[in-house]
Amino acid sequence: MSTLDDLTSAPPESPLLGSLMIGRISQAQGKYLFTCVFPSGEIVLAELAQIFRGKAWLRRGGYVLVDRTAFEDRGNKIEGQIVNVVRNEKAWRKMDYWYVCS
Repeated sequence: MSTLDDLTSAPPESPLLGSLMIGRISQAQGKYLFTCVFPSGEIVLAELAQIFRGKAWLRRGGYVLVDRTAFEDRGNKIEGQIVNVVRNEKAWRKMDYWYVCS
């Protein structure tokens, strides 16, 4: 099983699926909720996945991987779930799909 450090440091090899987007954290809203801005300018409220709670530190301006389909059937204000935290930004920027969020 992967450690939390492995999950957050290594970018996925395959291109991101349509429901996964790289976003930038603009503000912490409390209770594991964060406002994220996507490259298109869209602003969404995303919840931090359980695996990262109390273990990963998120900062304003940091990048995260958001799953847009996680909460679509619940009909509330939360529009996505943070499923990965970009810690080794240099490695992530080398991936072909990073151009999306430059």
